[in-house]
Amino acid sequence: MSDTTRPSSAPGDGGDHATRRDVEHVDLLVVGAGLSGVGVAAQLHRDFPGRSLAVVESRDAIGGTWDLFRYPGVRSDSDMFTLGYGFRPWRDRRAIAPGAAIRDYVRDTADETGITGLIRFGHRVVAADWSSAEARWTVTIEVGGAAGPEGSPAAGDMSSGGGAGPATAPRRVTITCSFLFVCSGYYRYDEGWSPAFPGLESSAGRVVHPQHWPEDLDVTGKRVVVIGSGATAVTLVPALAETAEQVTMLQRSPTYVLSLPSHRKRARAWRRLLPRSIDDRLVRWRSIALALLSFQTSRRSPEKMKAFLRAQVARRLPEDFDVDRHFQPSYDPWDQRLCITPDGALFRALRSGSASIVTDDVDSFTPGGIRVAGRDGQRSEELPADVVVTATGLNLLLFGGMRLSVDGVEVDPATRLTYKGFMLSGVPNLAFAIGYTNASWTLKIDLVVHYVTRLLRHADRHGYRSAVPVAPEKPGPTSPLIDLTSGYVSRGVHLMPRQGARSPWRMHQNYPRDVWLMRHSTLTGDGVRFER
Repeated sequence: MSDTTRPSSAPGDGGDHATRRDVEHVDLLVVGAGLSGVGVAAQLHRDFPGRSLAVVESRDAIGGTWDLFRYPGVRSDSDMFTLGYGFRPWRDRRAIAPGAAIRDYVRDTADETGITGLIRFGHRVVAADWSSAEARWTVTIEVGGAAGPEGSPAAGDMSSGGGAGPATAPRRVTITCSFLFVCSGYYRYDEGWSPAFPGLESSAGRVVHPQHWPEDLDVTGKRVVVIGSGATAVTLVPALAETAEQVTMLQRSPTYVLSLPSHRKRARAWRRLLPRSIDDRLVRWRSIALALLSFQTSRRSPEKMKAFLRAQVARRLPEDFDVDRHFQPSYDPWDQRLCITPDGALFRALRSGSASIVTDDVDSFTPGGIRVAGRDGQRSEELPADVVVTATGLNLLLFGGMRLSVDGVEVDPATRLTYKGFMLSGVPNLAFAIGYTNASWTLKIDLVVHYVTRLLRHADRHGYRSAVPVAPEKPGPTSPLIDLTSGYVSRGVHLMPRQGARSPWRMHQNYPRDVWLMRHSTLTGDGVRFER
């Protein structure tokens, strides 16, 4: 699937050099320079040193999510021994790491693997069209400009009008490639999701979304209300409580919260004698096994898992705390992701009185704060607030908003089945990075890159130019690719591709099973058609 007979700067097949000399060609194009993009590019660069490779990144920095999010306390929501790369293990003792440390880890990985020099910043892909005749993608890219995926400026401080100023007009460039790997994540970078709160315009305090945290915001001595109950809110509340006068976590409904240690215990004496590489594998597989055990127990014995989660919350809070109201959701564990609070930070803040929880609906914003509705027999009251943080979620956006087409016919990803969770039916030579929902994101991405490497090498050995997943005529019942009931998933489920009921059209939430499927399963007769 590479063009080895001509330089990468001279695209086109046969005699079309003169007509397309101004269009750059690369063998492998990676979209995105976040955790996934750097990992994918590093492994492709290692496995195919003779192929031309480029990485395009819409922002001006490496790190993706871990460079974008700067709110207080931002950290990993799973352990770093599995969130880190398999080819470059995380060796810091911090199992739950702050965002800045993860950002440095990604940047250091890019530097050490030679990827940094291949990244083109300020390059946002807007369209990609596959040509069957040429067996290549034509990728349209906007360079420069401050606009988001739909042309809107980036969101900012909601209470002051926000925005990043008027968008500048970008210029367009074209790159062709033989294989396209999209690592742009699954949500919009330019704006988070905030519901239309009644009376928002009457608020006298600052209202901010954590996705775009203002650098000048200091909550010292202030009263803060954090609206939300997900991972961001669980992170923000104890972090803000360190300096704020009072922090209130206002949630419409509770979330399961689990306390985990933030640091890895020192290795036993016998393990210190092992080679470092073996110790890395042991630590990684231990974390994988514990996460899989949690998920499988939740699926097979949800009542037992509910009881366990409730008990570990109750023993960390005062006896008179209403655990059932504030920490017992109506859904089963792992219908939505479990929220992690390292070393019980959220519970410590609640126990000390520097933070509190209110489980109720927002009635309206007021000049002095937020009035809650008084649901389930509670009284309606006003929560005083100098600062309101709307930790209300993300907006889903697949492929960074780029338009996909095959031979000029537009592709709607929501109408396509996914092949092993990383390719679209009927779309050749394209992979995308979507990680596990019940384990660390990077575990899945590492397996996907390995499979793509096998795919490309098989194509080279047999002279194939393309590989396309072909969905069965009768796929049976389908379901969304991301199988969570979280609000951000429910709001954007109509945008997501589907998965089937069985392999290879199902994305299994089972890493050991995927190790076999991705590393050792057959490449032929398994849903992929190779073409010359």
